Amino acid sequence: MITLKNINKTFKVAQRGKGAGAAFKALFKRDYKYIRALNDVSFHIGEGEIVGYIGPNGAGKSTTIKVMSGILSPDSGQCDIMDFTPWKNRREYVKNIGVVFGQRTQLWWDVPIADSFDLLRDIYKIPAAEYARTLDMLTETMGLSEFLNTPLRQVSLGQRMRAEIAASLLHSPKILFLDEPTIGLDAVSKLAVRQFIKAVNAERKLTVILTTHDQNDIEALTDRVILIGRGKILHDGSMQNIKHKFDTYRTLTITFSPREAPAALPGAELVSWSGERAVYRLDTSKITVSSAIGELSKTLNILDMTVETPPIEEIIAGLYAEHGI
Repeated sequence: MITLKNINKTFKVAQRGKGAGAAFKALFKRDYKYIRALNDVSFHIGEGEIVGYIGPNGAGKSTTIKVMSGILSPDSGQCDIMDFTPWKNRREYVKNIGVVFGQRTQLWWDVPIADSFDLLRDIYKIPAAEYARTLDMLTETMGLSEFLNTPLRQVSLGQRMRAEIAASLLHSPKILFLDEPTIGLDAVSKLAVRQFIKAVNAERKLTVILTTHDQNDIEALTDRVILIGRGKILHDGSMQNIKHKFDTYRTLTITFSPREAPAALPGAELVSWSGERAVYRLDTSKITVSSAIGELSKTLNILDMTVETPPIEEIIAGLYAEHGI
């Protein structure tokens, strides 16, 4: 469905020193530097996949999304999406995609959201009956009814993002590009957006490409992760494989009958000890959780215990560190 081959994009950026003298000099002679945003980017995404496209700031994520959505044309390379070249077949192509940029809006600021939806209906030439069915479904599943007739400027950020995602799906696209869709949202709004994306993916086989710095979005939604750094694809694989590689530590917290001396545990780091409570960091490549509990139970009267996995942020940070970004 989506195939990118050796996509390259370079931006020419003007440079100027600080101060009045530099400003005056720039009137007659401009200095530039060239930034290679994309460097031989290649990957394939199949129908119905939800793919996390991740990387640090300036890695090239948004540039790739803009190329795939037809906003930018690359310097070289091939991009074949549903037999379209996005920047060449833009009019026909955009009927098949939905795009949500978390920090930009496609809705009109001063009019009710319902009026913006009606304008989009006319732009995409959606048949009246199909539009009514889709709008009813989106209103119910995204909880839009309470603010559908409110101007966009008067709704909360979470409500706006729900409206933005609904707007991108009014014309029933086959591909949805989400660039930071949950930025600034509270926990309840994030959960609602994630649940909706998973539901519409399962129901319609909607292909979703998600870029975000919220690693919990990646964990909750995606089965596959593509990592880009310095304009290059550095990793392309399943989320499960990433966890298997970098999720090698566990935090074991136990409470026990009072004991003065700490209990030694080979293959584990004692993080804290209070006489009735201890926290160990286990390297599961050296000692399993069950073995650690068995060893501790030989010298401690264990009353309670919890085992915690590393947060997803630490796992992704490990992936970044492996590639030096």
